[in-house]
Amino acid sequence: MRPKLSIPCGCSAPPSGSPKSEVHDVAGIKVLTAMQTRKLSRIRGCRGQSLVETALMIPLLLLLILNAVNVGYFFLVTLNLTSATRTGIEYAIEGSSTPSNASLPAVTGSTATTVSSLISAELGSLNSGTLQVRICSLSLGSSTSSPPISSCSPGGTFPSPDPDPEWSTSPGFALNRVDVSYKFNTLIPATPFNLIVASFPTCSSSSGAVSCTFVRHAEMRAMGS
Repeated sequence: MRPKLSIPCGCSAPPSGSPKSEVHDVAGIKVLTAMQTRKLSRIRGCRGQSLVETALMIPLLLLLILNAVNVGYFFLVTLNLTSATRTGIEYAIEGSSTPSNASLPAVTGSTATTVSSLISAELGSLNSGTLQVRICSLSLGSSTSSPPISSCSPGGTFPSPDPDPEWSTSPGFALNRVDVSYKFNTLIPATPFNLIVASFPTCSSSSGAVSCTFVRHAEMRAMGS
């Protein structure tokens, strides 16, 4: 039994009744028959078809991959910003009632021990956009109303701090609040690579560039003064 010949790329095999392909030796030179010449032409044609298909698929693959990169960066910034806000408020409430028995930390300033510096450090290398931070803390004072409202540092336009929810049963407490607004551009600015991110409600497109703005806040009761 003769082995079956596999025809690549879906090329059709010659009819069973067609004459067999032969190689003639003319003066020591092997000459291909017309049948074999047609087979070689089909093989070359199939290879060219594969190249065309690859060339058509590469732009679609790049479109999917680069859109995925921008979406991944979007969620990375979201997680880091939420974590920075939470870390900032946890540090801002550590006053005289904590084991360190220290006063509430400074809100703003150039030193690394301030709340605003901690938030910037928490964002790390992602802090390349427009960052606005407002901190409301008892270290800045409070209102004379009942319940008292913590005073806030300048920075951005944010809602007023909420009163302590347990003031009626446990008077004398106030809430510290941290507000963070962060505006950033996507990693790959071209519009075709921001089709998904541009559809998010926190993002907008202008002149081919897509920017997103996140606003996060956290409130906790100050532990001492």
